Amino acid sequence: MDGIISINKEMGYTSNDVIAILRGILRMKKIGHTGTLDPDATGVLPVCLGKATKAAELLTAAEKEYEARLIFGQETDTQDISGTVTRKCAYTFSEAVFMQAVQELTGEIWQVPPMYSALKVGGVRLYDLAREGTWVERDPRKIRIEEIQVLELTPQGARIRVRCSKGTYIRTLCEDLGRKTGWLACMSALTRLRSGPFTLEDSLTLGEVKELALKGELESRILSVDRMFAQVPAFTVIPDQEKKLCNGNPLEFSGDLPVDTRIRVYTPQGKFAALYRVENSGDGILSCRAYKMF
Repeated sequence: MDGIISINKEMGYTSNDVIAILRGILRMKKIGHTGTLDPDATGVLPVCLGKATKAAELLTAAEKEYEARLIFGQETDTQDISGTVTRKCAYTFSEAVFMQAVQELTGEIWQVPPMYSALKVGGVRLYDLAREGTWVERDPRKIRIEEIQVLELTPQGARIRVRCSKGTYIRTLCEDLGRKTGWLACMSALTRLRSGPFTLEDSLTLGEVKELALKGELESRILSVDRMFAQVPAFTVIPDQEKKLCNGNPLEFSGDLPVDTRIRVYTPQGKFAALYRVENSGDGILSCRAYKMF
């Protein structure tokens, strides 16, 4: 079984819990998720099956969309309400002040990853160091916040929708919003609405996966790998090129595309085989090299 299934992760499960449960349901080992969700978070978790695991890193890099709730007046050591309160403050609520903070944190910004995260320092995950009481300096990383929509705003807190690049920590964004306003803040709830092309509406709970598997109806909900790259130009090799394609050798196609464009390449039988990258383009000829074989 090869392809991608979008899971609607429920609260209380780690992303690795989801993988372990799916391995039991599907009776296969080659499974991988495409971006960690915290146990208290819910929502879209695309999972790659079989050969599709080769595409996991490409999905992880996709734009994501979240809905988050934050409460004002306090910070915690985990940046959400599961942690220990580290600071509290009194504040004077102002809608204008909050909207200014939203504006300042939209676009390309630098974000310091939280201590309670899966990033590694010296081979050790930050959350393991944090649980031992060890705090280390983390280098800020450049991320992009495409948009922050304010869905609700009260003197007690806010509900926001965020469209952002990979590597964005929404917990940290909530805390940064609190610091920009001077009120302090921490996240109280998080749902991932979209990861790349996968949406909450497309996603299945683990219970639904199990039910469909028992009925023999699950395969219809597993998306082919090339669906991930629906916006990428597609080319099909002629029979004389098929061996080159299968070996991952350079290929030429007729066309006019910019250098570095990725393309989908299919066998003469219509099977998706690889992603190639345009290396040279001129006189209507594209010289391409293998980027990812499937």
